Amino acid sequence: MVSISGSKKLKRQMAPQFWEISRKDKRFVVTVRPGPHKKAYAIPTAVFLRDMLKIVTSLREAKASIYSGKVKIDGVVRKSLHHAIGLMDVVELENTSDVYRLVPMQGKLLRPLKINESEKGKKLVRVTSKTTISKGRMQIGFHDGRSIISDIQVSVGDTCLIQIPEQKILEVIKLEPGCQALVTRGINAGQIGKIESIEEGTFILPKRAVLALEERKIEIPEDVIMAIGKEKPTITIK
Repeated sequence: MVSISGSKKLKRQMAPQFWEISRKDKRFVVTVRPGPHKKAYAIPTAVFLRDMLKIVTSLREAKASIYSGKVKIDGVVRKSLHHAIGLMDVVELENTSDVYRLVPMQGKLLRPLKINESEKGKKLVRVTSKTTISKGRMQIGFHDGRSIISDIQVSVGDTCLIQIPEQKILEVIKLEPGCQALVTRGINAGQIGKIESIEEGTFILPKRAVLALEERKIEIPEDVIMAIGKEKPTITIK
């Protein structure tokens, strides 16, 4: 049998802070395998259930729940302890009414936010690439690793509201002055503000946005913000 590349474990001392695991427990912890999100910006399913939600008390209980198909991520059953859960992913648990969306909150890269049942079929995804293919159609790549072939006109940096798991684009939110944006990383993670202007990148500086928060303005790289709506967030973010 062919083995999947990448280690299955990680030293606890090296785990990202937002996992919120005990550092002086056992030496190793389950890690993220190659998947939809970058390793530094994702949490493995087993750690999410045990350490973040605390609905199981051990890795053995987490295995039982995951292997029996009780965990859905973006509407699809995932049976891997190492599956990467990241920004805007929707997590459903069998036999409970709770539905969670992973969002940045209070300076933390990822935190679970309870959402209404009516929103579990919607997800915001940031456009990270687009490629012209045959017959002039566009293949659009998103931050969570998925891609969609569509005739809809979007630009890199825009956000799409999609229906999951069907991957149907419901709305395009342009990254432009006047729209609401969410800071996804850094000390301001979880803050929502209005974009006042977008500065083009130079040889030295990346493309940046001037974001008006509650009492201050910040200039921030364009790739760490996500457009979430015109006047207010399209879906529940906080």
